[in-house]
Amino acid sequence: MISITKDVIDQLKVLDQIKDDSSGALVLFTGSVRNHSSKGKVEGIFYEAYEEMVEEILKKIEKEISENWSVKKFIAILRTGYLNVGEISVIVGVSSEHRKDAFEACNYGIDNIKKRCPIWKKEKMQSGNSEWVEGVMISGE
Repeated sequence: MISITKDVIDQLKVLDQIKDDSSGALVLFTGSVRNHSSKGKVEGIFYEAYEEMVEEILKKIEKEISENWSVKKFIAILRTGYLNVGEISVIVGVSSEHRKDAFEACNYGIDNIKKRCPIWKKEKMQSGNSEWVEGVMISGE
């Protein structure tokens, strides 16, 4: 399951969705808004995405994972809109028979989401200033 949403990401719901009785391993990565950056104290972040392109890239990542690791389920959910400190901006979950595949596939998933997906973020600082944050360049898409 892959999706982009403006809704709050419920990690317990994702955990329940990723469970599989044939799996002995489940890895769940959550990325959340932290309270600081190199610019200072952060109040929140506004996320914007080129949704159609992100969905296509997520499908490619999901396919690559299924081709390289023995996984039962893969979930990636990205959130857009304004998020406060502590809110989940991205979640990636993998279930597999063994932990090595689950850890490696989950790591590959989040690394490639960060590297390949056209997602922009604007930090709102506690000082009242807001600034777009330079991200990773899209490669190979």
